[in-house]
Amino acid sequence: MLGTDPKAARVTWTVILVLLLVGLTYLIRETVIVFAVALFLAYMLAPLVAFVVKFTRGRLAGTPALVVVYLVLVCVLVALSVTIGSRIAAEASSLGERMPSLVRNDTWVAGIPLPAWLAPERAAIASWLQNAIGDGGANLMPYLRSAGMQLFSGARYVLYIVLIPILSFFFLKDGAAIIISLLAAIGDPQKRKVARDILDDISLLLGHYIRALVILSLCTFASYSLFLSITGAPYAILLAGLAAICEIIPVIGPLCAGVLTVFVAGFSGYTHVLWFVMFWVLSRLFQDYVVSPLLMGAGVKLNPLLVLFGVLAGEQIGGVAGMFFSVPVIATLRVVYVRLARVPIHRR
Repeated sequence: MLGTDPKAARVTWTVILVLLLVGLTYLIRETVIVFAVALFLAYMLAPLVAFVVKFTRGRLAGTPALVVVYLVLVCVLVALSVTIGSRIAAEASSLGERMPSLVRNDTWVAGIPLPAWLAPERAAIASWLQNAIGDGGANLMPYLRSAGMQLFSGARYVLYIVLIPILSFFFLKDGAAIIISLLAAIGDPQKRKVARDILDDISLLLGHYIRALVILSLCTFASYSLFLSITGAPYAILLAGLAAICEIIPVIGPLCAGVLTVFVAGFSGYTHVLWFVMFWVLSRLFQDYVVSPLLMGAGVKLNPLLVLFGVLAGEQIGGVAGMFFSVPVIATLRVVYVRLARVPIHRR
């Protein structure tokens, strides 16, 4: 007699639902990214809200504390825009105007010590670098211009800039109530406890990760700007700002920041390129093996190969946003797997 195994049917149905959920998430990935960025911003602001509540001894709690934090945040952003932001904009404008002539400048290559067997090819190396960067810049410029126009002229991106802080506000205000309502929908007390533990672990993980990224980005900006300014590098603040932004992309971001700084500063007449390379290597070793392990939680510790795979796969799925979210997604899946593996299996 033909029949269907109930257990196999449940497993098959679960797999189908998971695949449908993954497909739906991919289709609405832009909206998911907006909510994810808002959630990350909420985790970034949560310690400030807690500080305001503690500092006022509870007199400002809930919505009043959130309002105070948002007002302070707006004031800080305006101050940074007037001071550092204006300087970065000026340096970016100057670099854009000088870029064609800088690419033709090969004097910096003459100051780089090369092995004896490469010294006769110095002129050829300089010519190759100029042609490669010149052609690459010419080919890349239309895409950058197009991307910039889409970024600043698209109405939905302006809407997202306004919407993300609003969503973060509601995440901070109603986050605990949302979690309680989700857990209340689980009838089995044991499953409810497991879900509660998973949510607590994920919350702790994301909190560690976001705050670590912010601190690492600030450290990168401070170290880059200080070193480049002391050694007389042009566009020091601009390059430091780009390096701080690149810090949010694991593995590839810091490498791209280092390479970009070498070429931009080098072609601009910077004579201490090797000093910067030594500084970059030492700073990466210090941040990756001293600062980052202290800031990151245990759940964020992933194999470097897995991180690199996640970053490359995330770029194919969601571009720069996919690269940024790849590590927290992989770390979250790891937390869920570890927590579920601890659940005892009851056999009937």
